[in-house]
Amino acid sequence: MENSGAPVKRTESGFAKVKALTAGANRIINLIGVWLYRLRKIFLAAPVVYYAVKLAQYNMKHLPEEVGINLQSTGEFAQTISRNMAVTGPFVLTLACLVLMFCSRKAMYSWAISIFTLALPLLLLLSNLYPA
Repeated sequence: MENSGAPVKRTESGFAKVKALTAGANRIINLIGVWLYRLRKIFLAAPVVYYAVKLAQYNMKHLPEEVGINLQSTGEFAQTISRNMAVTGPFVLTLACLVLMFCSRKAMYSWAISIFTLALPLLLLLSNLYPA
């Protein structure tokens, strides 16, 4: 009967080790989750800034010197602006949306708007290279 007590102690200590290991893993996972939540705005903004810069660089090379806006049904533009204004305008609008995201408690609304503002450089490029 003395031997029957020893194996129980080993399994209890084994369970205690597994329980401690699981608790340590949970603490690490929770810590990672907390830091991902705290840095979520940076993780959301990084790809938007990257593509905004890439689109601005591409448009600076490929847009004509005078960029037409507000394409009419006749195929002519109602207004023309300089290439610099056509490149910096959408870029500044995207950055303004990201600044609002960093200032806001609800990050997803202004982040989604900043994603939609990435379409502006593409629309300017398409309307000026392939007018109707």
